Amino acid sequence: MSVKKRERTDQVLKVVFKVTGLATLGLLGAIFFMLIYNSIAFFIHTNPIDFFTGSQWNPGSANGTYSIFPLLASTGLVAFGSMIIAIPLGIFTAAYISEFAPKKLQTVLKPVIEMLAAIPSVAIGFLGIVLIGPAIAKLFGIQNGLNALNGSILLAVMALPTIITISEDAINAVPKTYREASFALGANKWETLFQVTIPAAFPGLIAAVMLGLGRALGETMTVLMATGNAAAMPKGFLDSIRTITATIAIEMGEVPYQTTHYFALFAIAVVLFLITLAINLLGEYFASRFRKFHA
Repeated sequence: MSVKKRERTDQVLKVVFKVTGLATLGLLGAIFFMLIYNSIAFFIHTNPIDFFTGSQWNPGSANGTYSIFPLLASTGLVAFGSMIIAIPLGIFTAAYISEFAPKKLQTVLKPVIEMLAAIPSVAIGFLGIVLIGPAIAKLFGIQNGLNALNGSILLAVMALPTIITISEDAINAVPKTYREASFALGANKWETLFQVTIPAAFPGLIAAVMLGLGRALGETMTVLMATGNAAAMPKGFLDSIRTITATIAIEMGEVPYQTTHYFALFAIAVVLFLITLAINLLGEYFASRFRKFHA
């Protein structure tokens, strides 16, 4: 290929990538504008204080009650529960693969863990119904195992590939000189891991946790199938719950067009969008700090 043809190809590719990048940003902006526009229509007819502080989400009642608080509490509860399980398991698994596992085992574990992300969420939700749910009901002596604990376990499984992959990259990026200096001072592998490697990789680990949390918050089908879908204020992990994503998925297909209920679903979608955006931006911030630290 001649120099002129190569330069023309580079220019064309630059234009193509620029256009696609701007189109993506424009599409995201249009989605956000649509959500905001329909949310404003809801808040014109509804008190925002009641929306954020009320105790019921019951569009089918006589007057229609639209409070995001029980849905937000349910979403936060199941996401928090999933992170309790996924964070230690994910980070320790990444540390084992990076620091202790033999090379042959590493070549097997890494693809297997990454393949977990390819499992459809409906399949994981089905496992929650037929396997995890009955086990929870038998263990705690309750009638129904479709609750926040079930959803937390399943979301932890779904968040693990993200947390493990990014955590392993963060641990691997810690310079070998850090470990060698620790060994030279008489520390063993475990002491080096907990006192040197993990603290040095901390920004990357935080990024992994933030992105895993974003994955858990945005999941729909799994929590729709496995948490019982009770739109009430949860009192604990054994209560049935309904998350924001499940509420939108259940009700949007049947709600009458341009009613208060219709616009209320856009309002809760905006709240979820802003929460997820904030978590992903926070994760990207820590990831950029990690890259600068090890540049």
